[in-house]
Amino acid sequence: MDKHNVLDRIDLLILDALQQDGRMSNVDLAKQANLSPSPCLERVKRLEQAGYIERYRAELNPNLLNYGMSAFIQVTLDRTTADVFNQFREQVVTIKEVAECHMVAGGFDYLLKLRFKDMAAYREVLGVIVELPAVSQTHTYVVMENVKGDMGVPLNSR
Repeated sequence: MDKHNVLDRIDLLILDALQQDGRMSNVDLAKQANLSPSPCLERVKRLEQAGYIERYRAELNPNLLNYGMSAFIQVTLDRTTADVFNQFREQVVTIKEVAECHMVAGGFDYLLKLRFKDMAAYREVLGVIVELPAVSQTHTYVVMENVKGDMGVPLNSR
């Protein structure tokens, strides 16, 4: 399967089912896809090899692991050159509380999603972030309620 090939309905069904439950057995997946287990497993392997399936992982409960609070931080850099972007990127990925980091277009340069225990932990990680290369300004938005989390890629099979 070439990355540029169009996926068929069964491929999309398999991807959607695995996106919802990555631990689903091949037998159960094959039933959902209306395939026998062997061809189903072959399709999954092809989807993995082609890069459609990047990894499998468990979704953990952050509250039980002392990372129950989250915030989004807008980061503005004082200059936007390739070397500054690279320096920022190299250092921000080392901060364990940064769950996500996105370079964005618009009124600021990066949007970070943080996970932390409490406001004291937030203040500590903010102190690290403001010292990153070329950071000139930050704006924080503390999450009060998670209305809808990442539901994965919206596939047409639903």
